[in-house]
Amino acid sequence: MTEPVRVVGAEAKRVKREALGIADRRKHQGRAAIPMQRRAQEASRQQRVYRFRFYPSPDQADQLLKTFGACRWVYNEGLALRSGAWEQHRVSVGFAETCRALTGWKREEGREWLREVSSTVLQQALRHLDGAFSRFFKKSATYPKRKKKGRSRDAATYVRTGFRWAEDPERPGTGLVTLAKQAAPLDIRWSRPLPAGQVPVRLNVTRDRAGRFFLSVLVEERIEPLPPVFLPGGCEPKAVGLDLGLAALVTLDDGSVLEHPRLLKKYGEELARRQRALHRKKRGSKNRGKARERIARLYALIGDVRRDLLDQFTTRLVRENQVLVVEDLPIANLMRRAEGQGRRRKAKLNQTIMDAAWGELLRQLRYKCEWYGRTLVVVDRFFPSTRRCSACHTKGPRLDVSVREWICGECGVVHGRDKNAAVNLRDEGMRLYWLVAAALPPGKPTPSVIRASALPDAALAA
Repeated sequence: MTEPVRVVGAEAKRVKREALGIADRRKHQGRAAIPMQRRAQEASRQQRVYRFRFYPSPDQADQLLKTFGACRWVYNEGLALRSGAWEQHRVSVGFAETCRALTGWKREEGREWLREVSSTVLQQALRHLDGAFSRFFKKSATYPKRKKKGRSRDAATYVRTGFRWAEDPERPGTGLVTLAKQAAPLDIRWSRPLPAGQVPVRLNVTRDRAGRFFLSVLVEERIEPLPPVFLPGGCEPKAVGLDLGLAALVTLDDGSVLEHPRLLKKYGEELARRQRALHRKKRGSKNRGKARERIARLYALIGDVRRDLLDQFTTRLVRENQVLVVEDLPIANLMRRAEGQGRRRKAKLNQTIMDAAWGELLRQLRYKCEWYGRTLVVVDRFFPSTRRCSACHTKGPRLDVSVREWICGECGVVHGRDKNAAVNLRDEGMRLYWLVAAALPPGKPTPSVIRASALPDAALAA
């Protein structure tokens, strides 16, 4: 079967103009099209996002809800345009063509409500669609899907021309933020200041299922690395091994433990009660919407507590240690769907893993090590950290999950399962760290992330 031929050139322009309703490029017709380039970022600066909650007035909330709906509609319309252009006419439609189509949509009868929303915000929705197609073509994501009200996240992105920023001279790093199509500034709770004198690069306004509004501010700042941490009386970097588990969320090589909060179990009865109350409500009624919002508020509380716990813990680890060693956990494989015999037990295990948020913990460690000049070593997932004796390095038999202590048959040392694994991870991580450090040119810093899976087999076997 032959591949369909892509239509290009003058024929493609005719199809876009006559069949798809995309106007020709009128502005700067005599000039060749120049692809848009990203704004160059200074080498010494990094992009960082600050998230704040704000409380809009009724008029601001109505305007933001219209903005969320318009962004969702434009995204879906752009997706339909690009998909239909290829399926029906074998014509590729890019970001520029969808922007010209947006101008035509705003002029159509019955679409006047699109003019009540900032054009830059709608163009950003089309840019997000273009990014989704780019990820699909690179085979790093699936084909873009339509956004649905009530299921997709309510979000709108404002670039520099879509908002006004006025810094407060008495409180540097805070100020007044006024969005496009709004007259009054937002009532923002400044939990911490932005870098003084910096103008935000981009704003992202979101509304979660609990009805809370958040403002994510992207700025470029210079993040100063923390001073290096060495062992007492020497120049060897201080390292810590972390064993992630379910009995205890994290066990360190010194025996200290971060207990699993088990938030879903703690609030399980309240969640079940509110879920039962939801199913007693009539579909489409206001009471059902109120019941759904009560459930969303409880889930928002659980998420806030979990993120705060992990954020404080990871920040403490990064401040106190120079090298952090973790295991490459196959989280996606561990979370496979429960089927067949024992599926209820597997479903409970999946829920506990999800409640532990291992992925979020590793994500925070990764970017904080990059920011503050630390090194995160990811040991191979097949390294026998649990059943290897940390004293004599003898590999013992496989251990069942229920076994929490075991005795080495070679040297007779009694090991706690999790602490022994953390010590083995630390030792293996430091071995990999010195292998990489020895191969670096003089003066070059150690990379922020070292993965055992990315190292050559000869180096691992050394």
